[in-house]
Amino acid sequence: MFATTSTLRFSVSVLTATVLLAGCAKKAPPAPAMQAMPVQVSSVTPTSVPETDTFVATIKSRRSSTISPQVSGNLTKIVVHSGQQVAAGQLLMQVNPEVQTAAVQAQQAAEIQTRASFQYNQGDLQRQKQLFEAGVISKQAYDLAVQSMGTSQGAYAASQAQTSTQRQQLRYYEIRAPFAGVVGDIPVHLGDYVSATTLLTTVDELKDLEAYIYLPTDRAADARNGLSVALLDENGKEVATTALYFVSPQVDNGLQGILAKAPAPAGSNLRNGQVLNARITWATHQQPVVPILAVTRIGGLPFVYIAQPAGAGYIAKQKAVQLGQPVGNNYPVTGGLAPGDKVILSGLQLLQDGAPVKPLG
Repeated sequence: MFATTSTLRFSVSVLTATVLLAGCAKKAPPAPAMQAMPVQVSSVTPTSVPETDTFVATIKSRRSSTISPQVSGNLTKIVVHSGQQVAAGQLLMQVNPEVQTAAVQAQQAAEIQTRASFQYNQGDLQRQKQLFEAGVISKQAYDLAVQSMGTSQGAYAASQAQTSTQRQQLRYYEIRAPFAGVVGDIPVHLGDYVSATTLLTTVDELKDLEAYIYLPTDRAADARNGLSVALLDENGKEVATTALYFVSPQVDNGLQGILAKAPAPAGSNLRNGQVLNARITWATHQQPVVPILAVTRIGGLPFVYIAQPAGAGYIAKQKAVQLGQPVGNNYPVTGGLAPGDKVILSGLQLLQDGAPVKPLG
């Protein structure tokens, strides 16, 4: 009886274990398919891409004057300040004119004396002429009167010229603007002794500004009048658009470059001597582009994701690309993509190569 019961219990245990093992041996249900991630895409199409280079440019005025005195002395007046706009002929400074004023007054007095002598000899000649014609005096006496008259006349003319010269010299003690423009730095002060070698200030005309651009000699064959030039500030912001109007036929020996000029448009707020960048557009080509935000870099190399057809849908496919210099918000593509490729623009941080995607654009 005991052996039979034990055997029965063992059989039940074996049967239970067999049922459990049979249940475990059944296939697990398949995992649900990965949901396709919605992404924005943009098809690769050829676009006009400019071929450009950027060079250093210096703004120069066609009319810029360095102001130095023509006489020596101490400054007694400085009536302008740096940055002030002045009219042509406006007084800028004055050198002490006292010595020259005294010289003018002395010359004026000398002129009065020579004029009196001339007037006397002029009247005397008339009297001597009448006496000669009446036979009262000799021809020699008359000729002497004519000579005195000529000498005094010449002395008076010379004195007048000397007075004019001294007055003109007095004008040099007033330093005036040669033309309308803006006053530059004023490194001198009241009371300073100045001479012809002393820099007083500068006057620059704000109109007729030019951009001086030195191009490398390997671009000589491409440089020509009419090429578009964008003037850029230190932040790369475009401040003016112009075009080349002069390309030198000679190479500058000092810089080993070719001088090109472009006029600075009026109202561009540029200043004489200002240094900025000039972006020259050599030509425009049809080339595919991708947005800058679509590019990721791995190990310094650029990659993009494209939505590649796979079965009934799409998968994200990572592709290495070759890019040119950025133009605006896009990179020109020189290799790695074909026209019509759908470049993924959104969700790049969540994408993996081969992940299903759902293009939205």
